Amino acid sequence: MKTMKVGIIGCGKISGIYMENCHRFEVLELIAVADLDRNRAEEQAAAYNVPNVYTVDEMFASPEIELIINLTIPAVHAEVCIRALESGKHVYVEKPLAVTREEGQAVLETAKRKGLLIGCAPETFFGSGIQTALQLVEDGIIGKPVAATAFMMSRGHEFWHPDPEFYYASGGGPMFDMGPYYLTALVQLLGPIKSIAGMTGKAMTERTITSEKKRGQIIPVDIPTHVTGLLQFEQGAIGTLITSFDVFGGSALPPIEIYGTHGTLQVPDPNTFGGPVRYRLMGEHEWTEAPLLPGYQQNTRGIGVADMAYAVQSGRAHRASGELAYHVLEAMWAFHDSSDEQTFYKMQSTCQRPAALPVNLPLYKLDQ
Repeated sequence: MKTMKVGIIGCGKISGIYMENCHRFEVLELIAVADLDRNRAEEQAAAYNVPNVYTVDEMFASPEIELIINLTIPAVHAEVCIRALESGKHVYVEKPLAVTREEGQAVLETAKRKGLLIGCAPETFFGSGIQTALQLVEDGIIGKPVAATAFMMSRGHEFWHPDPEFYYASGGGPMFDMGPYYLTALVQLLGPIKSIAGMTGKAMTERTITSEKKRGQIIPVDIPTHVTGLLQFEQGAIGTLITSFDVFGGSALPPIEIYGTHGTLQVPDPNTFGGPVRYRLMGEHEWTEAPLLPGYQQNTRGIGVADMAYAVQSGRAHRASGELAYHVLEAMWAFHDSSDEQTFYKMQSTCQRPAALPVNLPLYKLDQ
């Protein structure tokens, strides 16, 4: 396998971990970064030993760069992805794939027309925690999965985030912020989704920022801040999902549980790579903590890029695929559409359940 030359567009907060991890995967060579704020790009390039700082146009035009990591704001994810694909580059984009289903479809269609790969975060399901849970499900430890619950309960972001307005504007909210982690993990564990019934609401019509930068500023709440509903998976299991910015006193609910005919499986926070993973079988009174599979327990964002780079060269399917990301994007909108229209939403897309990671490879060499 040869090294694939990579460029990053978008040098915000999350870019650091991508730059750090790009240097760890032998299949990736990060050679350039770009940002509308050139000073920010230069600072990140210096901090992470990246040799070149380009403009966005220079990134697209570079004959060396084969793969672009798109870390821009969600509102321009689709635009940047399409421009990169039209420039002949494979693309890996931070979640979500796009803001709307129409934009997401345009990205997939462009990649197909150009004969290029499109990948998308989250890639946390590559971590040892969810991979261990997947193996337990596949091994039948809890029997046939019949149901699942998933909870992302929080008070919102205005108390800590310096610029929280986006989270309460169109395209924001708890589902679009954190839903990709939970839905992607559920698809990894249970397969694609068949239909969704949703309900949405919001606790208040405006919020007060209490983080230091904009303390005291009032922001309108234009989107639902509590999104809940039911999912029917193609293989028959039924899931319950709540994502909320309206839980002000905290919650003790587990992130994800899978219920099978022989027992219950507790899955770790899907926004992390590690554990713990626990299960309790029928008739037992105590939880058993499963040993984690060898693999990725630390923050390994960028692993989806490496997996896609290997896939480009070998011709195999990559795991954090555009099709998976689009299926999740459609599902997020489905909760809102179902609530607005008071009907069940039948999913129009499906996807391949990502293959389990091999456990016999050295770290940072994901060529299977």
